[in-house]
Amino acid sequence: MSPVRDSTARALLHRVAAEQAGSRLPSLAAAVVREGEIAWFGARGRAEGRPPAPDTQYRIGSITKSMVAVVVMRLRDEGRLDLLDPIGEHIPGTPAGEVTVAQLLSHTAGLTAEPPGPWWERTPGAPFGDLLARLGPGTSRHRPGRRYHYSNLGFGLLGELVARHRGTGWDQAVREEVLRPLGMTGTTTRPREPYARGYAVHPWADVLLPEPEHHAAAMAPAGQIWSTPADLARWAAFVAGDTGDVLDAATLAEMREPAAVDDGDTWTGGYGLGLQLARAGGRRLAGHTGSMPGFLAAVWADPADRTGVLFLSNSTSGASRTLPMDLLAILDEHEPRLPAEWRPRRVDADLLELAGLWYWGPAPYALRLTGGRDLSLDPVGGAGRASRFAARPDGTWLGLDGYHAGETLRAVRRPDGSLSHLDLATFVFTRTPYDPDADVPGGVDPGGWRS
Repeated sequence: MSPVRDSTARALLHRVAAEQAGSRLPSLAAAVVREGEIAWFGARGRAEGRPPAPDTQYRIGSITKSMVAVVVMRLRDEGRLDLLDPIGEHIPGTPAGEVTVAQLLSHTAGLTAEPPGPWWERTPGAPFGDLLARLGPGTSRHRPGRRYHYSNLGFGLLGELVARHRGTGWDQAVREEVLRPLGMTGTTTRPREPYARGYAVHPWADVLLPEPEHHAAAMAPAGQIWSTPADLARWAAFVAGDTGDVLDAATLAEMREPAAVDDGDTWTGGYGLGLQLARAGGRRLAGHTGSMPGFLAAVWADPADRTGVLFLSNSTSGASRTLPMDLLAILDEHEPRLPAEWRPRRVDADLLELAGLWYWGPAPYALRLTGGRDLSLDPVGGAGRASRFAARPDGTWLGLDGYHAGETLRAVRRPDGSLSHLDLATFVFTRTPYDPDADVPGGVDPGGWRS
């Protein structure tokens, strides 16, 4: 992938420079990723006396959770667990053992945000047995499934789930099953040189306070990992869809589906399975933010055009939440995405016969061919239930999203082979409104339409 143009690079660097100076960050590194490669890297400030480089390590905090979630999904795909399994089936004796693996992954289990005891991010961690012994009635804060409530404790449990199934530490499983196959050799659970030390910046003076750094032990799966801009660029490419042999593409797409939102019906932020979700500037993004004492980080990816953005800083607080989205907005302003070229393609005759207008009762819908043998069914005028459908080997189609996600669409033919109607989860779509010659449930008034 070619780098961004000079004018784009200047605008991106200006935004990073303004952030580092205005937010008083000891150092700040950022990158834009396109089609799996770093298209731009920029940095300001100093990390231990040197400008940050693509191989400079920073602690990435909760981005760790996404990597742990990938191993959990691999276990699911191997048949070792089901996402609907209660966690108590895998970790006996766990309070709130009725919450499911999926609820833990999506922060809808209702567990307390933090583990009991001292502030876990600033104190040495304890083994899982000690953590388990400290859990009690206060472990649950909400009814499981009721609402989104971010829980670091939940990922402590998921890390133990991984460890018990793999017979090794969660970190070794992540390293062998995720990091190594993706070529993320600069990503580790403890820092290695060159790495940025973490600081707090005094709110009213330009002085620094070193932050403590400990191994979090049982809570490590919630935020232990250190990484580099170069490695997080590879991670952004992974989230965007370049999964290599690590995860099936359909499983990654499942992780990116909204399981919970935290800002209402017109959501701009939510959570999938181990991945945070956001909508900004016409993009639908997946990734994660991270914070630990002395560090802030974020990585976001847009699967639609394989674009990603990331930043890393060694400050406890201060960096703007909008920085990644601002960088993407600059990229879109200076180098807007070109639509893919339209080209005609071969279409099977039986599919072409399906295309066009159909009616659900009196409501018109357009059925379009979207590539291969896949379809979309959209209300004419935009008001109604739209869904995409993937072709199945048996000649039916599976709903992928919207109201009809998971439902089956069938093309029903008459004994002579002519096309009669579409059957979608008992709903009948006909070529004309309430076609009297089709098998409309409840029948059609024999008097027909009247004034």
